Amino acid sequence: MAPAKQKILLPAILLANDLLDGDVVFWTEQGWSIDPAQALVARDVAAAERLQQVAAEALARGAVVDAYLVDVALREDGLPVPNHFRERFKIAGPSIRPDLGKQAAFAHLRGRA
Repeated sequence: MAPAKQKILLPAILLANDLLDGDVVFWTEQGWSIDPAQALVARDVAAAERLQQVAAEALARGAVVDAYLVDVALREDGLPVPNHFRERFKIAGPSIRPDLGKQAAFAHLRGRA
């Protein structure tokens, strides 16, 4: 018996962790990026299934780990913001000093979610 297909919630983005440095990365039109503003947004099931195929291929190559679709809300400026707090934390980085480290580069994206 084939496993039941999981319902895809839309719109969605593909999120993963870089295998070498652990950064949260997003699939874009140019490949993986640490910038959530560049994430490619799937707005229909066909696009989401293409993102799932990208995830499967990237996992098979060992390019990333923990790749999965994340349902998002789109802000007025088009930035995809995960609906679940777990993924919002992954994107925002450590909350103790958001002005330091890798997450500081995207401080302009926080607080407007």
